[in-house]
Amino acid sequence: MVDDKSATALDRLFAVIEARRSADPSSSYTAKLLAGGTLAITAKITEEAAETVAAALAEGPEALTRESADLLYHLCVLWADQGVRPEDVWAELARREGVSGIVEKASRGQNGDTE
Repeated sequence: MVDDKSATALDRLFAVIEARRSADPSSSYTAKLLAGGTLAITAKITEEAAETVAAALAEGPEALTRESADLLYHLCVLWADQGVRPEDVWAELARREGVSGIVEKASRGQNGDTE
């Protein structure tokens, strides 16, 4: 069972990312990513997603945990870049709670499998 600490950790991470928005990109990786814009951030997400998949397939749970943390960090940077707040995502997840993934995806007019 997941407790509130999980979401709270992402909320705290997001707050740090927001605070670093005004930092010097030469001294803050987060500020550098944000200064690079959406294209740079999404390229990092693509890289981190591939590393997460590789860890799941060949490196074991510890590597998967590390890569998942990297992926979540970069996703939070993208949220900040796009003006999405964690509570927006939590609300969307809550809206979907108890709804079949197949039904939810169909309601958006998309085909394919979902969790």
